[in-house]
Amino acid sequence: MAKLRIEKLWKRFGRTEVLKGIGLELEDGEFVVLVGPSGCGKSTLLNLIAGLETVSEGRIFIGDRLVNEVAPKDRNIAMVFQSYALYPTKTVRENITFGMASRGVPRDEQKRAVSEVSNLLHIEAFLDRKPAELSGGQRQRVAMGRALVRDPDVFLFDEPLSNLDAKLRIEMRTEIKKLHQRLGKTVVYVTHDQVEAMTLASRIAVMDNGHIRQFDTPEMVYENPTDLFVAGFMGSPPMNILTGRVIQDDGLKIVVSDDEGTIHFPVPARQCAAVEAYLGREVKLGLRPETISRAGVSEPSPDLFTFERAIDLVEPTGPDTMLVFTLGGPAAVARVRPEDRAPMGATYRFEVDMPRAKIFDAATGKRL
Repeated sequence: MAKLRIEKLWKRFGRTEVLKGIGLELEDGEFVVLVGPSGCGKSTLLNLIAGLETVSEGRIFIGDRLVNEVAPKDRNIAMVFQSYALYPTKTVRENITFGMASRGVPRDEQKRAVSEVSNLLHIEAFLDRKPAELSGGQRQRVAMGRALVRDPDVFLFDEPLSNLDAKLRIEMRTEIKKLHQRLGKTVVYVTHDQVEAMTLASRIAVMDNGHIRQFDTPEMVYENPTDLFVAGFMGSPPMNILTGRVIQDDGLKIVVSDDEGTIHFPVPARQCAAVEAYLGREVKLGLRPETISRAGVSEPSPDLFTFERAIDLVEPTGPDTMLVFTLGGPAAVARVRPEDRAPMGATYRFEVDMPRAKIFDAATGKRL
């Protein structure tokens, strides 16, 4: 195992700056997920760690070794690609041992390594098949097996599950998590799938436009986003972001208006000190869909604020139902229990758990 440290890392392609001063430090055995929209730089960062791209500025350390000028094969890393990158004319066994054979590893050691990883990944039954005879999930297991036999310091995963169907993605996600728990290796994992990020990571690096917006545990990234970008990106459905104005009306309130009327959301007590400086100014109010429910379902509490809106759309998802309604102009979403649904067009009485609300500076996007 090894630590991974990245210091002030820049990557330029001509005049285009793809990474802009990235800094990260991973502990031994940590599982870090890089997540963000397409083009944010996450795959480029992974390629720089792997040595597949050259660094424009900055330093990369694996353990205590500076690896900027070290060839990929000498970095003691293993990479699992989105496309599997298996040799189509070779059997599963040959794909797994190809790198070992190239390095002159004795046959007995190759055989022992294949036995260990095939048992670990449950691929013993098709060691003599070609990749074309395998399903997508089986091919990805083979690609993981080829990486495992290297016994690397760091594993790099580049969107390894994006070519799989939804059911298989869930199964493979579970297998990868079990594998990490068993091996305890340092992992850097790239995905655009927020659920993968939340379920796999010990810490998440949320990237945007070549920067890391937040680097923290999944719980902190979700419950305490550092800014509007992170708040809006993490979560499915995403956080409702409302534009409002701070007023003093028997306590601090955030006024949100639309064609259906005006709502005075009370500012949670623990946030009053920060919000008071914005009196008379515009702020952004963030409400997660699961913090909005049908009024009267929960035990009465002064923390629950009630308001009414007409339902524009009903979206059943099985365990939950999404109610879409207008709030402050854009569409808002509430995640309610299926039995709490109501027909489209009906006036619905919502309640929101205000201590879980997030308030942001409208100009900078920073959370107050």
